[in-house]
Amino acid sequence: MARRDRSLVRASDLAAWTYCHRAWWLAHVRGAPHERPEQLSRGQDRHRAHGRSVQSAHRLQQAGRLLLVAGGLLLALAALARLGG
Repeated sequence: MARRDRSLVRASDLAAWTYCHRAWWLAHVRGAPHERPEQLSRGQDRHRAHGRSVQSAHRLQQAGRLLLVAGGLLLALAALARLGG
């Protein structure tokens, strides 16, 4: 298991420590290999994919807000042009 930033406490680390202190210590302090590395790898891949989906949704939400504001400004300008014209 690769070393991680020690200042970052992850929810999965808390769950692992709560479930079994010894297993957490073996994995994070001693660097013992995981019992089922293929299952661990699949879980990590799924978490990365989920993270990418969340980031993509956040970017789309920001773009939607920007388009909403731009549409409101265009509508206001059109109303002003109609009143002034």
